[in-house]
Amino acid sequence: MKRQGHLFEQICSFQNLLKAARKAQRGKRFKQSTSYFNLELEKELLNLQYQLIHQAYHMGSYKHFTIFDPKKRAISASPYPDRVVQHAICNIIEPLFEKFMIHDSYACRKNKGTHKAVDRFTEFSRINNYVLKCDIKSYFASIDHRVLYALLQQQIKDPKLLSLLGLIIDSTSSPGIPIGNLTSQILANLYLNGLDHHIKETLKCHYYLRYMDDLILFDNNKDHLNHWKEAIRQYLHTIKLELHPKKCQTYSTQKGVPFLGYKAYPTHRLILKENIKRFMKKLKKYKEVSGGGLTTDPKIISSVQSWMGYAIHADSYHLRRKLLLKFVRKG
Repeated sequence: MKRQGHLFEQICSFQNLLKAARKAQRGKRFKQSTSYFNLELEKELLNLQYQLIHQAYHMGSYKHFTIFDPKKRAISASPYPDRVVQHAICNIIEPLFEKFMIHDSYACRKNKGTHKAVDRFTEFSRINNYVLKCDIKSYFASIDHRVLYALLQQQIKDPKLLSLLGLIIDSTSSPGIPIGNLTSQILANLYLNGLDHHIKETLKCHYYLRYMDDLILFDNNKDHLNHWKEAIRQYLHTIKLELHPKKCQTYSTQKGVPFLGYKAYPTHRLILKENIKRFMKKLKKYKEVSGGGLTTDPKIISSVQSWMGYAIHADSYHLRRKLLLKFVRKG
């Protein structure tokens, strides 16, 4: 694919920065940092534009915190102006990177996502007896900066944009890129794009999908899957990654396979038991907060609606009814 140039000017345009600011404030309009920025929006954007054009832009300090749901993750959040800059970058480079991504890569891409990934998983499981699930060990924390920058150079020839991306990449020590950065999602997808094409075009795996660092390969022959697993291990070594020693397993599709919060069968789909238990604990907590009755707390309502929105994509009518009745009943 022809390398792309003259992208930096598009990123620095006032129109693009304004579009980025509108995206960055979604769900955060009433936060103090967002309010201060929006108070003098034009001035703030012109200041960012000046810094970028004159290559005087420097990132602020990250705010570090840990989340525990659904699993423990260390998050590094950049200051609000930096998030605006990252939206501005992604506005321009995301459509370009889309052109050479495989169809069946589903994480952090427009018109993709978890539900389409699970639907595709079900489709492949209906025509294959076995599936190999591979997980990459500490993926975001293991991404090597030099390897990532070299991959960017293969796609981008604009030196100013490469310098800006290098600044963001090197804002933390190597290896590793912050999970909280918007650019990290796109760069993490790019990092494994070569592997995607290797699996599809060199290994000739016709039924393959990826959700960030979850690699899913289907076939009717277990030997093929074992061979591909070793080939993947060797490829990952060239980009300084490793397969997770405890999270690479071959399953029979007929017996159901855990994937993205569901247990997927060729004929139906269930919610994983640990997800049900975790939600029941939340419901118990919500009920205690609301005094055992109905609640008007928008955060609680939103949380319950979100889980029900996830559950509706499984065969879970009776489960959802049971949980909701338990939530609304007193005592």
